[in-house]
Amino acid sequence: MSDSLRDQLLGLGFKPAPKPERKPQAGKPGQPSNKPHARHPGKPGAGGKGKPGGRPHGPAGQGQGKGGKREGDIDLAKAYAIRAQKEKDERIEAERQKQEEARLRREAKARLETLLKDQALNDAGAEIARHFPYGGKIKRIYVNEAQLKALNAGELGVVQLNGRYLLVTADVLAQAEATFAPSIALKVDPDAPAEDDPYADPQFQVPDDLVW
Repeated sequence: MSDSLRDQLLGLGFKPAPKPERKPQAGKPGQPSNKPHARHPGKPGAGGKGKPGGRPHGPAGQGQGKGGKREGDIDLAKAYAIRAQKEKDERIEAERQKQEEARLRREAKARLETLLKDQALNDAGAEIARHFPYGGKIKRIYVNEAQLKALNAGELGVVQLNGRYLLVTADVLAQAEATFAPSIALKVDPDAPAEDDPYADPQFQVPDDLVW
């Protein structure tokens, strides 16, 4: 269209046609792009947050040690290990004490056996049953009339050795008690009330099925 015709149309009120907009061309390789760089969390330049290799902040990352274990978990494991070791030591010590007590008991019984050698006064022909409590059960020993009186007067006593009940003098009884106290089966206190020893009277009979 010539300029004179365009001028005439403009004079009549016609507006020129708008020019088409140009699309921006993509940058060529090697040339910087005009677009602003997007910032991503965790990369350099993002306000210093989420640095590469940095440990997470807050409760989720507190107290973590090597291998991702928390300090609280490590402390708890140590506490369990210490308690287990303590219980083991206590069991070992209890077993050691038990064995020591058994050894002392064997040695005491051996000394008692030596002490009571040829000291028993049991009468094979005795017919009087003298009952007495021992070990939570009712036991008996056969004595003659003179031995019964001496026994009730505290002049004699009864010692248990290897399942047998031996009648001994008060002096031997005292030595046996000092050597191994659990062996003393009958030690009479002559000054004690009669009701404290109901079996002292030979008339008191105990059925055989109650004697062990």
